[in-house]
Amino acid sequence: MARRGENIRKRKDGRWEGRYTLPNVETGKSVSHSVYARTYREAKDKLSAAKKEAENVRAKGTSPGEVLWDMAAKEWLACVERRKKYATYMKYRSVYEKHIKKTLGEIPLSRVDENILAKVFEESDQDPMSDSLSRSVSCVIGQMLAYAASHYHIGMPRCSFGKSKSINCHGQALNLTEQAKLLQCLYEGMDIHKLGILLCISTGLRLGEVCSLKWQDVDLERQVLYVNRTVQRIAVEGHRNKTILLEGDPKSIFSRREIPLSDEMVKLLSSYKGIQEGYVINGSRPMEPRTYQNKFQRYLQDAGISRKNFHILRHTFATNCINNGADVKSLSEILGHSDVKITLNRYVHPTIETKRRHMNSLSAIYGQYVGQTD
Repeated sequence: MARRGENIRKRKDGRWEGRYTLPNVETGKSVSHSVYARTYREAKDKLSAAKKEAENVRAKGTSPGEVLWDMAAKEWLACVERRKKYATYMKYRSVYEKHIKKTLGEIPLSRVDENILAKVFEESDQDPMSDSLSRSVSCVIGQMLAYAASHYHIGMPRCSFGKSKSINCHGQALNLTEQAKLLQCLYEGMDIHKLGILLCISTGLRLGEVCSLKWQDVDLERQVLYVNRTVQRIAVEGHRNKTILLEGDPKSIFSRREIPLSDEMVKLLSSYKGIQEGYVINGSRPMEPRTYQNKFQRYLQDAGISRKNFHILRHTFATNCINNGADVKSLSEILGHSDVKITLNRYVHPTIETKRRHMNSLSAIYGQYVGQTD
């Protein structure tokens, strides 16, 4: 690999890496750390700042526990940037800078306890933290705590905050009446955008997955749909308000999957294949997720249904599968989950009709017992 300047090298992935050392007072050894950047100049600036902070640590004889949270956080984010998808890195960095850094940034690791962590989640009347944001903040803090504990060899508290305080409306499924209304709306004046919504409620596709779906991913002969990519709008590093539409790999390795298509869905898709090439619902480029979310809201309004998050289509699909006898393992693979527990705990919402059917089945069994005693 090419080297250039002050312990800076260009990696095989095209990024620049700068290395520096930080003393571990407890072991007496220096521990190597890295900063990462997309240009040599950026790497040099990051390395210079890191070295300056490291020199301050050496001059003060700082123990690992006296290292500031912000320094450990930046090291962890550098690891995330190297190992995770760029979109994941940008999301974690945004959560840290907007919701965590102000409270924890200047606090030494040794002083971090549950009381201090709780301050991150304190709400104000002007800016309450939603359940979704609370879970994201908790996830980032938890990973930062684990990094600090393993790299600085000090005990860190557990983050027990960020639990949902109410039922997440995004996690509910459409009831039978709402499904009937929505389907009627989609079939009336069917076009490729309405078909995309129908595809999601029939296969469990995520918003980013259907927006980036290409005709080459749809094998109508084998009646299989392949999930190979996703698209999302993310912030651009170095720009506070600038975002880009980024197309990349699916959410995880389990999200790259194949989904069987029903005969009805194959028939509907066949009527549109060949009319336009490229992306299924938007032709030459991926559909903007926010635009498609807005279309979905208009369809709900036309159907007389209150506002719902797009993800409810995925929950509805999962719930319908279970209610109609699908085994959880198959459903989990169709949804692209790494564990069947995720499928059961987050995506399956038994309806009152399903519960009543189970109760009637039990009643019928009891009736057989009574009949046997007569």
